Amino acid sequence: MRTVVPRFRNLLLLFLAVTGALLAAAAPVSAHAALTGSDPKQGSVVDTAPDRVSLTFSENVALADDSLRVLDPSGKRVDKGKAASLGNDTYAVALHSGLPDGTFTVTYQVVSADSHPVSGAYTFSIGAPSKTTVDLPSEAAGGGVVGTLYGAARYVSYAGFVLLVGGAAFVLGCWPRGAGVRPVQRVVVSGWVALTAATLSMLLMRGSYTGSGKVADIFDLNLLGQVLQTKTGAALVSRLLLLAAAALFIAVLFGAYARGASETGDSAGKSSGESSGDPSGDGAEGSVPQRDLAFGLGIGGVVVAAGLAATWAMAEHASTGIQAGLAMPVDVLHLLAVAAWLGGLSTLLVALYRAPFIEATAVRRFSRVAFGSVVALAATGLYQSWRQVGSWSALTGTWYGQLLLIKVGLVAVVVGIAWFSRRWTARLSETAETAEAAETAGAERATVVAQRPAEPVTVPATSDPASTSDPAPDARTDSDSHSSADSDTPVDPTRSAQLARQRTALATARRKRDRDADPGRSGLRRSVLAEASVAVVLLAVTTVLTSTEPGRTEEEAARVTQAASSDSGPLSLRVPFDTGAQDGKGTVVIDLAPGRVGSNGMHLYVERPNGSGFDVPEVKVAFTLKAKDIGPLPVVPDRIATGHWSAGGVQLPMAGDWQIAVTIRTSDIDQVTVTKNAKIG
Repeated sequence: MRTVVPRFRNLLLLFLAVTGALLAAAAPVSAHAALTGSDPKQGSVVDTAPDRVSLTFSENVALADDSLRVLDPSGKRVDKGKAASLGNDTYAVALHSGLPDGTFTVTYQVVSADSHPVSGAYTFSIGAPSKTTVDLPSEAAGGGVVGTLYGAARYVSYAGFVLLVGGAAFVLGCWPRGAGVRPVQRVVVSGWVALTAATLSMLLMRGSYTGSGKVADIFDLNLLGQVLQTKTGAALVSRLLLLAAAALFIAVLFGAYARGASETGDSAGKSSGESSGDPSGDGAEGSVPQRDLAFGLGIGGVVVAAGLAATWAMAEHASTGIQAGLAMPVDVLHLLAVAAWLGGLSTLLVALYRAPFIEATAVRRFSRVAFGSVVALAATGLYQSWRQVGSWSALTGTWYGQLLLIKVGLVAVVVGIAWFSRRWTARLSETAETAEAAETAGAERATVVAQRPAEPVTVPATSDPASTSDPAPDARTDSDSHSSADSDTPVDPTRSAQLARQRTALATARRKRDRDADPGRSGLRRSVLAEASVAVVLLAVTTVLTSTEPGRTEEEAARVTQAASSDSGPLSLRVPFDTGAQDGKGTVVIDLAPGRVGSNGMHLYVERPNGSGFDVPEVKVAFTLKAKDIGPLPVVPDRIATGHWSAGGVQLPMAGDWQIAVTIRTSDIDQVTVTKNAKIG
């Protein structure tokens, strides 16, 4: 049993490493709504001041009072406050009149329809561009310490749901006698505690997570009140109410149901050992109420589990996008299948390592449940993949699609390992397991008696041996009972209880040794442990997948952005220069095509004041995007003819207001650098 601790410790370390790496990688792309348009457009220069600024997103978003802000070049707010919806996922904020010329900054921080925060900023200019002193936060919404804690709470909530629902389903559907096994009880109760704690934490952190991102705001009651009015807040509160019902379910499952299952199992054991017993082995007394209780728990458990799953479906991916009415029940079924499979697998793993026994029939039942769960996962997952990805290019070219491929690969690995588990399951000895179960039940009863305090009783020496009754018959073996019946010495109850505990410990050690020597059980342990190890990684990938922008949305936003930038065309800039020398004046003409993000071709023409070609010895060019701290990106063109220089494959990685610096050397000692800004779409 000691080897279990390092294995579970390694499993925990694997979970922490994978989760940390994936959450760190997913932080920049946690938004699921994208800005697809604006008026005025990003980087545009308008002649007159607009009366409002409007933003268009790829899906419906939720706004607070200051979700949209417009700042003048000095950083002062010039909007009138609360934004309004114009329909078609477009939102606007009115501006004050009499705005001066210069560069204005528009910032937005909203919550997408699938509950994830979205933030960003862009600039436009009135009259002409100018310098701006606006200091934008370097941290995106949903990042920082609060974002990390919120992401960890999301994982814990999923893990708790899996253990709670999957463990309870394993007990009710596969192993009723497991309701009385303490390690199995700990699995289900731990799942309930984890899910409840994570839900409470997410409810408290939600306001800060979608807003300021400050740790101090976690306990802001005003923010909590605002959260309760949102869709996500309603989902979290509903989850807490359902968890209260789940607590009652657990109390009945591990109380009345566990006692009934134990009594039924004892009756079955006695019947199998007697020739004139109930052949069914169910125990005539209490079997019907037990079946009724199991039926009631099954119905109630399905309702509570489906309700818990719906709290995710109604607030995340499934609640927005195409076919939301169909996607939400499919998502509920998907989550229930995940819980039945991975939660049942975790409970089976604990039972194999920590429980004193588990019948082979229970393992075989779970094998069938797991197979059905995988089939449901495949069907619902295929539909969800089509809905969230939509194209082969999004499957391979977006982070969401790549994560989905990783998840599919992990599922395939788990299914492959499960095939070996089924082979080991077929080798389990039903007879040996049943005998072990009966022996363990007797040992458990002996342990209870041994732990029960006994009253000191002294047998009188003059009493009739035939009429002498044993004061503590359950705390002795048969040999002790015969010898003490004829003895007139005092009976020490403490010593009797100690001997009983020692015998129970020896019997338990013997059973453990015999159990571990079973090659079928040992092989099943190893294969199930391997399944659970991969399942830990699978659950981490699934958690990150739910907080990643879907591939369909990402591609749609990219298409809209590309279409918006298609208005820009080839650039042609004329920049005069003067090196200060006698023959140092002229003009450089810069032609850049297509003038958009990506690869461009560049031609430079150096002309004298009279328009003729200027044969200069050297020309160098550098591109800088100061807003994104990119560059300078040097380009050394090739001389084609007198005054004509050219360069191909000029890469401009991002759209924005680029500064083009051209250095012209007219002699060995005379050179000058001139600059010109150009909008790259």
